[in-house]
Amino acid sequence: MNPRLARVLLVSFVVAAVVDLVCLAAGYDPGHRIAKPLLMPLLAAHAGVRSGPRLLVAALLCGWGGDVLLLSDADPAFLVGMASFATGHVCYLLLFRRAPRTPRARGARLATVYALALVATVTLLWPDLPAGLRVPVAGYSLPLTAMAYGATRLGLVAGLGGALFMLSDTLIATGVADWPQLPRPDFWIMLTYAAAQYLLVRGVLGTLGARTAPAAAYGEVRSTAP
Repeated sequence: MNPRLARVLLVSFVVAAVVDLVCLAAGYDPGHRIAKPLLMPLLAAHAGVRSGPRLLVAALLCGWGGDVLLLSDADPAFLVGMASFATGHVCYLLLFRRAPRTPRARGARLATVYALALVATVTLLWPDLPAGLRVPVAGYSLPLTAMAYGATRLGLVAGLGGALFMLSDTLIATGVADWPQLPRPDFWIMLTYAAAQYLLVRGVLGTLGARTAPAAAYGEVRSTAP
């Protein structure tokens, strides 16, 4: 592990995120199109230098694929982008399985909350979504919600990251459904998304990094939290 390089990559991620958000707030689309694709590669490189689990790096790179594809307004790109994000959620889910199980009572309460949020969101959005996107959006919501719930097994930081990921994608879905939006909706989408991915990385490196140390033979070594 190279702590100095890890810090440089993390700072670069933060700078790119700030530039992206400033461009979105100012309505400067060319700057957003340059800054957005830099975010997940920088965060993935940070996680890799910190000797983070390979599944974490894979999840972030799937997010990068989705980020790039969603820069296009075309429906096929949107669908493939959702598939890329869904693959990232599966990577996160496989990673979260290594965490200690949540106490049964607490896990049941959290599962109920996330299940209700899933059903309510899909039910409310369904009538207003374009017909061709209803099933894909509902299908994507399943791994998204499962990932957010699974992140709670890693503690508050990762759990908050999962919840923010759900919020970010829900904001996207309300835009697709043509619901009333906050001013500069893309700003809020990217703010919650960038924060979500960072918190997930921090949560993983702060918990599973140490727990997966015995698996060094499989390419994963000890890491510490940022």
